[in-house]
Amino acid sequence: MLRSGFLFRGSSYGRGKIKVRGFDWKVIQNNLPFLLQGLLTTFQLAAIAIGGGLLLGTVLAVARLSSRRFIYAAVTLLIHLLRSLPLILVIFWFYFFMPILIGRPLNDFLSASIAFIIFEAAHFAEIIRAGIQSISKGQMLASLSTGLSYPQSMLYVVIPQALRNMIPSLLTQSVVIFQDTSLAFVIGVKEFLRSANIVDAREVRSLELYSFVGIVYFIFCFSMSRITKRWEKKKRSKV
Repeated sequence: MLRSGFLFRGSSYGRGKIKVRGFDWKVIQNNLPFLLQGLLTTFQLAAIAIGGGLLLGTVLAVARLSSRRFIYAAVTLLIHLLRSLPLILVIFWFYFFMPILIGRPLNDFLSASIAFIIFEAAHFAEIIRAGIQSISKGQMLASLSTGLSYPQSMLYVVIPQALRNMIPSLLTQSVVIFQDTSLAFVIGVKEFLRSANIVDAREVRSLELYSFVGIVYFIFCFSMSRITKRWEKKKRSKV
């Protein structure tokens, strides 16, 4: 029996008959709670990656703009290194390295979360850096003249203004993160795609299960892309 949903019968290839089984969406209904639990794990991992990546990415972006050469050089090297590596390699690396570093094993989800935060921080850092540089230097000088320190000027004046320019790019990167969470299955995280794979191993209904997964991914990603386009259109109309 083939995993794609075809049934092969016959003692030899030449005399065999292939019977195509129709789609049976009941496999989705019967395993929906398990699949939704996997989808919830996907959303949780994506939320952690986005939230943690934004926080760490903001710190890296500010450091990337530092006038101190050793800070700028170190952060720039780290960002370029992470952006040049495939995410799946970073996931593997943290999965095997973190237990050695801290002296005890980490569960799959925590290990994947750390890998995603650090990897996505490098991508968010470049988006945030570009957003900060889109704000005129006069804004920083004006805030410094009021007695605010450099960190306070960044936090209360520059970054809030830059955020409006960054939102379309941040939303696009968030969609990419949602898609990338499927890579966490390589270390055993039972996210959405992995959950479908587990059900498929038992039910042998690949077409139905992976079609369902594709539909869910499409609905979410298409919806987010429409939101991004509307935001960009609204922004252009105000200019």
